Amino acid sequence: MTLAVELALARGAFRLDVAFTAPPGLTALFGRSGSGKSTVIACLAGLARPDRGRITLDGETLLDTPRGRAVPAHRRRIGTVFQEARLMPHLSVRQNLAYGRWFARGRRDTAGLEPEAVIALLGIGHLLDRRPAGLSGGEGQRVSIGRALLSRPRLLLLDEPLAALDAERKSEILPLIERLRDVSAIPLVYVSHAVSEVARLADTIVVLEGGRVAAAGPAEGILRRGDLGAFHAAEAGALLDMVVEADAPNSGLTLLSGRAGRLLVPRLAQAVGTGLRVHVPARDVLLSLDEPIGLSARNRLSGQVLALHPQADGTVLVEVDCGGAVLSARLTRASVHELGLGPGRAVFAIVKSVAFDPHGMGRAAGAVEI
Repeated sequence: MTLAVELALARGAFRLDVAFTAPPGLTALFGRSGSGKSTVIACLAGLARPDRGRITLDGETLLDTPRGRAVPAHRRRIGTVFQEARLMPHLSVRQNLAYGRWFARGRRDTAGLEPEAVIALLGIGHLLDRRPAGLSGGEGQRVSIGRALLSRPRLLLLDEPLAALDAERKSEILPLIERLRDVSAIPLVYVSHAVSEVARLADTIVVLEGGRVAAAGPAEGILRRGDLGAFHAAEAGALLDMVVEADAPNSGLTLLSGRAGRLLVPRLAQAVGTGLRVHVPARDVLLSLDEPIGLSARNRLSGQVLALHPQADGTVLVEVDCGGAVLSARLTRASVHELGLGPGRAVFAIVKSVAFDPHGMGRAAGAVEI
């Protein structure tokens, strides 16, 4: 299903004026606090009414203010997961899930997961008889996601679902969202201001700045850009689709392979053959004209300079084509001049193994079947 959105809203000093299309898969709404991400989610869900707008989902018009059409929230068949689980405290987990299923009555025309499949997918079978007060934050979010799924939504909205969780709980929920992205036909819109989450999950990114769309497109291209204020300059980087090739237990490293070549990263728990998406920040990439010798850095990839992008802070983002995969390196202008870098120049890209964050790596979309 494809989601097309046009929204305009004014509330005091805040102005929202956005238009974007979300193709199938997971679309991330990314931006700083106050950029309008949650307002967009509220308008999609029917919980807020824009001054002017049009929303279509799979060809059906949910909102068309010029024509006076506004499908109410309970008829949009959109599931929403908020920062807090928002479970009904007087009901058990089983009953909260049943409440979601109650909304699905009469929706057999919409594909969806059955309760047993949802419970297995989210790993909440042992929680069914508990009440929300007895759940951890991560467990509560799992149940909240399950309740939303059992309503058989045509679209699932996740409004910063990890914001209230600690690092350990986040590491539990991220793989679940990956599975939803990979095995469900339901499109997802995911709100975040964390680059690591977006790099791990998103197929498409819509960047919001000051209530407007600053950029939108495939995640790989958006994350390489260093000219977007929503990203800290140091967070720009490349996304690489890799496969776990081997484990090197004595070194504490795992060997990955892909179009760019081979990379050694801190040891991962994933089995050999697992597809992974790896975010390589531009700040952690060095360039050399000659193959480096005598360096502690283990990752050395050969390639050619593809393009140079001068940045407002005086640095230059250098894009390097490594076997069809594009890496980015952030260099000073002086370094670019001294190395004589330009399109077509052969270089070696050097990345430290310790630069990779294992928690920021996720399965490549569609790489694993559940």
